[in-house]
Amino acid sequence: MTTTAVPPVNADTLARVRAALDALTDPEIPVVTLAEMGIVRDVRAAPDDPSQVEVVITPTYSGCPAMGQIEDDVRATLQRLGVPARVVTQLAPAWTTDWMSDAAREKLRAYGIAPPGRCQAEAGSPGAHVVRWVPRAADAVACPRCGSTHTREVSRFGSTACKALWQCLDCHEPFDHFKPH
Repeated sequence: MTTTAVPPVNADTLARVRAALDALTDPEIPVVTLAEMGIVRDVRAAPDDPSQVEVVITPTYSGCPAMGQIEDDVRATLQRLGVPARVVTQLAPAWTTDWMSDAAREKLRAYGIAPPGRCQAEAGSPGAHVVRWVPRAADAVACPRCGSTHTREVSRFGSTACKALWQCLDCHEPFDHFKPH
């Protein structure tokens, strides 16, 4: 019986996988991609099987109900490419709004969701940051429709658990605000 060795994943395969994943949108917010949100954390050769691609994802919110759909979407994309792969959900370090791209913030605003600010992490410092669960003074939240910061939080939970419901006191429009963490 002859077995054929499977070649290790190469840079071209990883680039194809990244490019395909760059097109996957968030199932709850279809105007932003998983990459722009910072949910796709890494694409690499699997440490225990270099012939397999490993895609690492991290939820934006603890207990995010969309993670099952995100994992299914990533798997389906990898199957369409014909790439042997697995999806790994990694919780630590926790996702923070610092992982979002500026493009994601602008797309959220244009979609009618007030984007979150950045965490209190030191600007420009690479790597993991400690997420502190200490109440702090609320930053002004600008209305994504008229830009006014004369707004108020109506409910800590909006259309999804990762967003809060706010209202503009100038144009009177309700809007979601992606929670900063």
